[in-house]
Amino acid sequence: MPRILVTNDDGVHAPGIFALAEAMRTLGDVLVVGPHQESSAIGHALTLRRPLRLEERGPDVFAVDGTPTDCVNIAVAVLLKGRLPDLVVSGINTGWNLGDDVTYSGTVSGALEGALLAAPAMAVSLKRTPDWTFDFGPSAAVAQEVAARVLQEGLPERVFLNVNVPQGVPRGVRLTVQGKRNHVTTIAERVDPRGQRYFWIEEGEDDWLPHDRSDYQACREGYVSITPLQPDLTAHEAPRWLASLAR
Repeated sequence: MPRILVTNDDGVHAPGIFALAEAMRTLGDVLVVGPHQESSAIGHALTLRRPLRLEERGPDVFAVDGTPTDCVNIAVAVLLKGRLPDLVVSGINTGWNLGDDVTYSGTVSGALEGALLAAPAMAVSLKRTPDWTFDFGPSAAVAQEVAARVLQEGLPERVFLNVNVPQGVPRGVRLTVQGKRNHVTTIAERVDPRGQRYFWIEEGEDDWLPHDRSDYQACREGYVSITPLQPDLTAHEAPRWLASLAR
């Protein structure tokens, strides 16, 4: 049976990770390793300046007091004793991870770390609702279908998938590219009871740039978005004048 590592950034007790683990159990043996508390927007952070604790929370369910990246590394090095899983799946996140948000996302970073370790990997996110009620059924079914294909067909080296699912029953599936937006960060300035200023980063204002194949456009129209990503950040279309600096 394939060995599937499930992680997330919403915390090991988040309902999304249990829905994802249940879907993955139809495909193989599942090991759940998630942060002991919510760790959203933590990006690809790796804990280096303090020790990490590993706690068993149930059969094949473990919590790490660190980031999603920490969770994947602890799972592989300690629980799997250096053996790579056949698949790393991160999610199901309560809120889309589209466009530029993938650089902040702990959910996406869990899959990214799997790819860096040379394991096939994917991240799964579901649209957030105003009242924070979620039906994980359709997104878990999508995750199951995509995971089955990944296990069967594989992925190119260092390529992983970012899957975003609308609420309700999707209209279909689209292969997409990472969207772009003009993002304006909103920062609230306040004063604490001692008269000291502090700042709170709030939801930003987004103006998404039009693109027929973007992940944002697909999800906005009710489709599942699947975007192949890679850790290579090289700008292959760099300014030509840079070549003149090479010696």
